[in-house]
Amino acid sequence: MAKISDGLQHIGMQVRNIELVTDDPVARGGFTQVPNFLFDIKELSFGARIVYSKFLQYAWSNDFCFPGQERLAEEIGCTRVRVTQFVKELQEQGLVEVTRRGQGKTNVYRLHFRVKSQKIK
Repeated sequence: MAKISDGLQHIGMQVRNIELVTDDPVARGGFTQVPNFLFDIKELSFGARIVYSKFLQYAWSNDFCFPGQERLAEEIGCTRVRVTQFVKELQEQGLVEVTRRGQGKTNVYRLHFRVKSQKIK
């Protein structure tokens, strides 16, 4: 008897293999969904939110997330030092866990969808 998770994996594989037939450059480039709680964390800078969004973009399209900080800096238009600061902000909020893989290799980033306890307005 097949498990429900087997079916979900199969459905996920089908979704990733859909070919989008359109000339619309916006639709061809895809979309990244960002969780709303990211915008409610007042301690996060704009740059940290952008870096988290870029991590999501990589993770959704590739099932993993390990872009180099130089590449991230280039993509979001800042320096590698600033990317490092933004990643540190995300770590302090418990949103990102960084695993260093060694010299010359990119880090692996685990994204957490964890919301700290907040009062509901």
